[in-house]
Amino acid sequence: MFRKNGKKDPELFQNVSEGLRRLYRTKLFPLEDTYRFHDFHSPALEDADFDNKPMVLLVGQYSTGKTTFIRHLMEQDFPGMRIGPEPTTDSFIAVMHGEQEGVIPGNALVVDPKKPFRKLNAFGNAFLNRFMCAQMPNPVLESISIIDTPGILSGEKQRISRGYDFAAVLEWFAERVDRIILLFDAHKLDISDEFSEVIRALKNHEDKMRVVLNKADQISTQQLMRVYGALMWSLGKIINTPEVVRVYIGSFWAQPLLVPDNRKLFEAEEQDLFLDIQSLPRNAALRKLNDLIKRARLAKVQAYIISSLKKEMPSVFGKDSKKKELIANLGEIYQRIEKEHQISPGDFPNLNKMQELLNGQDFSKFPALKPKLLETVEDMLANDIARLMAMVRQEEATMPSQSVKGGAFEGTMSGPFGHGYGEGANEGIDELEWVVGRDKPTYDEIFYTLSPINGKVSGAAAKKEMVKSKLPNTVLGKIWKLADVDKDGFLDEDEFALANHLIKVKLEGHKLPATLPEHLVPPSKRGALLEAE
Repeated sequence: MFRKNGKKDPELFQNVSEGLRRLYRTKLFPLEDTYRFHDFHSPALEDADFDNKPMVLLVGQYSTGKTTFIRHLMEQDFPGMRIGPEPTTDSFIAVMHGEQEGVIPGNALVVDPKKPFRKLNAFGNAFLNRFMCAQMPNPVLESISIIDTPGILSGEKQRISRGYDFAAVLEWFAERVDRIILLFDAHKLDISDEFSEVIRALKNHEDKMRVVLNKADQISTQQLMRVYGALMWSLGKIINTPEVVRVYIGSFWAQPLLVPDNRKLFEAEEQDLFLDIQSLPRNAALRKLNDLIKRARLAKVQAYIISSLKKEMPSVFGKDSKKKELIANLGEIYQRIEKEHQISPGDFPNLNKMQELLNGQDFSKFPALKPKLLETVEDMLANDIARLMAMVRQEEATMPSQSVKGGAFEGTMSGPFGHGYGEGANEGIDELEWVVGRDKPTYDEIFYTLSPINGKVSGAAAKKEMVKSKLPNTVLGKIWKLADVDKDGFLDEDEFALANHLIKVKLEGHKLPATLPEHLVPPSKRGALLEAE
C-alpha cells in the first residue's frame, strides 16, 4: 500500500459508484463525524444514496399541475395520485419503478436499506405519515424516480402548521436529487411566504433548478409576455444569482391547447425540457461526484468553525457568557477563518441558521482541530476525485446511450409528430419528389448568370452569389461542404440549387444538418453515392 518515499498508492475502484462510496466512508465520513456535521447540516450518506437512480423533485404551490406533470411524463396514473383545483396532494410521494403496482407507507420505507430514504426518519412521525412510495412498472421509471410534493400553501393556510419542518424536508431531498423543477401557474404567480422560504432553502442547488411556467395555453400571447416578465422579476428577488434561471413555458398535460397561437413555442420548450430530463441518467455519476465535492468543502469549513469555537472557550469559568459572545460574533469568526485558510465566502453555511443551531450545543465538548483528518479530505479532493472524473468519462464511453425512454418521451422522438419533423432541413422527408425541385427554376436562372463551364460553376463564382445571403463565412462554408455532394470543388446546377435551398433553411431560422439527409441528395447523385458506399 505504501511506496518507499512514504506516499500512499492511489486507491483502485471498480466503478464510479463504488469509488464514491469508499471515498466517503474512509476519507470524508471521519471528518464529518468528528465535527458534528450531521447535527448541523445533513445526515450521513447511505450506500443507497450512491446506487439509486436519478431523482426529479417537483415543487410548487397547490394546483400548479405537479401531479398532472408526472402523469403526463409517464402517460399512466400512479397509486395514491389525486388531482384537483384545491390542495389535493398532501403527502410526499416517491414514484419509483417496481414489478408490482402498490404503495409503501413512510414508516416501512425508511427502514428499507435498498431505498435512499432511511435518514428521513429524523423528521418524525408527523412527516412519515405524510410520506409514501408509489411503485409501478413503467418504462420512464426504469431510468428515473420522481418525487411529488404537497402544494405549497398561500395566505391563511400557511398559519396551519404541517407538524414537520417542510422547508428542511425539501432541503434534504434537494441535496440528493438530480433535478429540481419549480412549477408556476400562469394565473397564480404570487410567491407566498412559505414558497419564498422553500426557494431560499434550495439555495446552493441552483445548478439543479429548472422553472416551468405551466398552463401557458390558457392566456393570450400578450398576456403570456407580461406573465413571463412578472415571473422573472419575482424570481430575481428570491434567487440571488447573477445568472437568469432557465424557464420552460408550456402546457404539460394531454389536453387540447385552449389558445393555440403559441403552439410552436410550447413544442420547442417541451422538447428542451424533455432533453434536459433525458440527460439525467447520463450525468448521474457526475452529479453524485459534484455533490460529494460540495459536501467535502462544507465539512472542511465545519471543522474550522467548530475547532475555532473550542479554542476560544475558557477551560473553567465563564463558559456560558463566552458561548453567547462567540455566537453573537460568529460573523467575525467566519471572516477570520476565511482569511486564515483562504476559503471562499460562498463555502460558509448560513450565518443565522448556524447561530441558531449552536445555541443548543455544549462548546466544551467540541473537538480541537485535527490536521490529519483535514489532510485526508484535501488529498481526496486533489487526487482521488480527479481519477474518478476520468472514470466517469470512461464509463460514459463504454456504456450504451443512456436516456429516459417511454411515456411522453416516445411521442416526441420519431414519426410525423416528432419535434421539427417536416421543417427546415427535414422538409420533404416523406415526399417522392425532390423538395429542392420546387424552387429549382429560380435557382437555375441565377446559376446560368454565373457563366458555368462544362455545366459547373467554380467556388469563386458560387461564393459571389452565396455571400449575398449575408450569412457568416463559417455557415456558408458548411453549406458548401453539404452541397458539393461529389466533392469535386465545383457545383453543378443541382448542387447549386441545393446550396440555395440550405441557405433558405438557415435564413428561416432552422439548424443545418450535420450530414446531408438522404431526401436532400439530388436525384442525379443518388446512384453515385450508393456505389461509393
